[in-house]
Amino acid sequence: MFYNIDLAEQTNDPKLFKKLKNDIWEFRTLYAGLQISLLAFWDKTDGKETLVVATHGFIKKVDKVPANEIERAVRIREKYFDNKLKK
Repeated sequence: MFYNIDLAEQTNDPKLFKKLKNDIWEFRTLYAGLQISLLAFWDKTDGKETLVVATHGFIKKVDKVPANEIERAVRIREKYFDNKLKK
């Protein structure tokens, strides 16, 4: 997993990292025969650095990312930015 995260940081390989919808991205890796997905979003609010926030991970059993997993990531993203604005 960490090897592929490092590789995705240095390359733009759509097999590893692709945009889904609502500013949610999927990071994919194959480990021990399992397709593992991490959903994430970008936080560029400080204007200097981009923070990649992983919302959650799951074992992917079908090719398409289940809608409930994307919606979960969207809710976490919204809560993250709501909490950040309150500070």
